[in-house]
Amino acid sequence: MTRKLSVSIPVGACALDGVLELPADPIGVVLFAHGSGSGRMSPRNRQVAAELRDAGVATLLIDLLTTTEDATYHTRFDIEVLARRLHVCASWLGTEPLSAPLPLGVFGASTGAAAALRMAAESGTGVAAVVSRGGRPDLAGASLAQVLSPTLLIVGGEDGAVLDLNRQAFEQLACEKALEIVPGATHLFEEPGALERVAALASAWFVRHFAV
Repeated sequence: MTRKLSVSIPVGACALDGVLELPADPIGVVLFAHGSGSGRMSPRNRQVAAELRDAGVATLLIDLLTTTEDATYHTRFDIEVLARRLHVCASWLGTEPLSAPLPLGVFGASTGAAAALRMAAESGTGVAAVVSRGGRPDLAGASLAQVLSPTLLIVGGEDGAVLDLNRQAFEQLACEKALEIVPGATHLFEEPGALERVAALASAWFVRHFAV
């Protein structure tokens, strides 16, 4: 039976709202880094999260920006801010009794992928694995070469410009890595079966690296 908790994580003068869900005997926990204009209610990330929980992985879906912050274009694309917020959430998971003993993974979409990689490049974060869905890992910049966590980049085969950027970012990663292209899929993976393929790939990646 899944345990579901509403959480509020303090960050400076504000608090980030999220949902922590834990299946029975979880093998790890995945922190979701949403893309610009998205948050914990994203139907795509919720679908992936449900698949992860079916595989025995706990999930934390959280709004990295407040409603006011998310209304500002510049803030949405401030990778530094997003990475810092992720770090705070990861630290919270490390102190929350239900999740503290679990290995940590990060699932990033769009700009959230860059923030996930930026955080994973920092020493001491203890990220066991990273998965990017239609992400912009290129926005992580010089941090790409510092990432030690096994990283999976998932891109739609019809997501032309983003696919090229992922290929370039992939070459800069020096960690264990994989690039999976979902044939016929566009940026949001709205095509039949596309998001299911993303969820299966992500689940297999996290389960594999949580078992190490």
